[in-house]
Amino acid sequence: MHVVIFEGAHWRSFAPFSLSRPVFMLPCGAGTLLDKQIRATRPSRVTLWVRPELENFCRRHVLPSLPCPGEINKPLDGELTLLMSGRTLHLSQYNIEDSEAIVLDERPDGGDRVMRSAVVKSPGLSPDDVLQRSDRWLRLLDLPASTPQSRLPEYVWDLIKWNEEAIVADSIAVTEPSEPLAAGPYHAVEESNIWLGKGVHLGAGCVLDASKGPIVLAENVNIGANAVIQGPVYLGPHTQVTPLALIRAGTSAGPMCKLGGEISNSVILGFTNKPHEGFLGDSYLGEWVNLGAGSTTSNLKNTYGEVTMPVEGRQVKTGRRFMGSLIGDHTKCAIGTRLMTGSYLGLPAWWAARITRRGSFPASPGSRIAAPRPIGWRRWRK
Repeated sequence: MHVVIFEGAHWRSFAPFSLSRPVFMLPCGAGTLLDKQIRATRPSRVTLWVRPELENFCRRHVLPSLPCPGEINKPLDGELTLLMSGRTLHLSQYNIEDSEAIVLDERPDGGDRVMRSAVVKSPGLSPDDVLQRSDRWLRLLDLPASTPQSRLPEYVWDLIKWNEEAIVADSIAVTEPSEPLAAGPYHAVEESNIWLGKGVHLGAGCVLDASKGPIVLAENVNIGANAVIQGPVYLGPHTQVTPLALIRAGTSAGPMCKLGGEISNSVILGFTNKPHEGFLGDSYLGEWVNLGAGSTTSNLKNTYGEVTMPVEGRQVKTGRRFMGSLIGDHTKCAIGTRLMTGSYLGLPAWWAARITRRGSFPASPGSRIAAPRPIGWRRWRK
């Protein structure tokens, strides 16, 4: 069936990460939301409805990797089509209705009803109808209701919350056989729950503990001596774990990350550097982030109370007691940086402060926080 994956107007709640990529390209588990949507629906062809400024990004980075023919921002034809929100998280196979139907998400705050997915036949329906919530789009909300078969994240911390389950689901979906665990001076617990790609190196004394969930190490991952990996964990291609590091459950990272210290229940996008001592927990990091030596995030308030996070200029209750930091693409933190519970750093920023700080620092091209003067965009690009 033809599947259309649309962003909608809710993409702003996933800033700063959705500022530089479509929402469906956000990682959760061992892959992106799009990977799971494609796997769950098995489409014959895919159309992506995205913001106009992201069309070129999708043509260059998304379409070439699709397993079926794909197009960008093309209106519907007369074929029965599955419309699906790009925010949906699929942990199992999706059973597509054979007639028009809709799955609605009733907002807990009493806001407008939001389409999670729908099977429609509406020639001419376009991305503009979604973004503008046109009458044509709103009429779809009156289609016969169907049963939800996916989850619908509202904010970035929902991806953190469900990351551990997503790793498990993705590990089950792996069809390629694991490379054998060759004899060596390391310790593996529940070997049947460990999947290794080609070229994985396991350092002397390292521990792979898959007793509480799978460990998936993609090709050419390097685990340093005496490092401990506690599943569920996914490490992407060419990721390096430094000696004595502790990677705890619910963590996914890569490709080409450098990880060290203690990391727990966090999502780390590609090419990010966190090789030194320091704690990173319940956080979401963008691409090309660098955390200087000794950088640490707090993920629990002294009061053990609910953490709030800034979203579109307002404070939103997360429903979480454990919540670290959201750090956007290309953000750099100086040595000894301490980020308090619920911190937000936009993209790209240079965090040069050496004091404990909690707060929201939204996207600002090349901004330098706690510095004598801002760093201009051209200088940042150098």
